[in-house]
Amino acid sequence: MNPLLSIITATYNSEKTLEKTIKSVLSQNYSNYEYIIVDGKSNDNTINIIKKYEVIFKERNISFKWISEKDTGIYNAWNKGLKLATGNWIAFLGSDDIYLDNAFSMYATELLNNPEADFVHSKVRLVNKGKIKYIVSDKWIWKNFKRYMKIAHVGSFHNSNYFEKYGMYNEIYKIAGDYEMLLRAKSKLKTIFIDCFTAEMEDGGVSNNNVFLVFREVRKAKINTAKTFTPIAYFDFYFSLIKYYISSFLK
Repeated sequence: MNPLLSIITATYNSEKTLEKTIKSVLSQNYSNYEYIIVDGKSNDNTINIIKKYEVIFKERNISFKWISEKDTGIYNAWNKGLKLATGNWIAFLGSDDIYLDNAFSMYATELLNNPEADFVHSKVRLVNKGKIKYIVSDKWIWKNFKRYMKIAHVGSFHNSNYFEKYGMYNEIYKIAGDYEMLLRAKSKLKTIFIDCFTAEMEDGGVSNNNVFLVFREVRKAKINTAKTFTPIAYFDFYFSLIKYYISSFLK
């Protein structure tokens, strides 16, 4: 039986990009999914866009749920979405990101064949104004992952059992909570890599605009969750900062 997929999108004043995101979900040739939008009390046209597509999802007999209320950040919104989700596998799609054609079908095939996996991820394009800026494509290897986050959360799917075993997102984190959550299983994390592109994420998100905070939260997650030797975590922190600023200067 085809697995039920739950797609969660958090929004806040996303009128410029949300429609493109929703259309990428609706364009999939796989129908056994539910779409959940958790809005942070937007005051632009976001809610009208949500209501417009609510009708279309209903016409296609696809489960569509949405709420709009204040939240305390992306992980608070995602946790609300998790409470609404009923799928076997759960993904988080940004309100300015898109799925590529046939993405759900590719994932469903892997999920059906690997029901015991915790996390299934793929290649993802980072784009800026329609041009590919960077490609995220890295198989999960614990010794590398516990040092650096090189896997795109966008487009990946999480086994719902993982959240039951390890808990939901830690809302103390504001940017690196997705990394911290995957660190909890340590070397026992069971992953599957799909060597195909399934999604595009737009450059200029929260993490890109708060680089220092990202690296600081990553350091904290390494020490507290991955139990990384503290001097190593601090070395990675400063090395990543220096590398980022040199790269930015050269550009």
